Amino acid sequence: MAWLLVIVAGFLETGFAICLKLSHGFTRLWPTIAFAVFAMSSFGLLTLSLRKLDVGPAYAVWTGIGASGTAIYGMIFLGEVASTLKLVSIGLVIAGVIGLQLSSPAH
Repeated sequence: MAWLLVIVAGFLETGFAICLKLSHGFTRLWPTIAFAVFAMSSFGLLTLSLRKLDVGPAYAVWTGIGASGTAIYGMIFLGEVASTLKLVSIGLVIAGVIGLQLSSPAH
């Protein structure tokens, strides 16, 4: 259950990063409100998951999902450039998160 909270929190991190961009420096009301809701929800779920999980792997999964999801969203929906290097880098982030998780002792 704790890992499910981390995964959901990671997707919410993607949401708050996108809303942060759409808020244009907190000058647009609804994206700013959405940013606050996504951010509080994401941090809240991460906090709950850390009651059961080690901080290193949990934080890596959370940030990995957030960073990869934000980059992919930007390329698909915001017209950001999708280069080979960017796609390989996203793959490396995911591989690093998996490697960190695999290197952690089982509980």
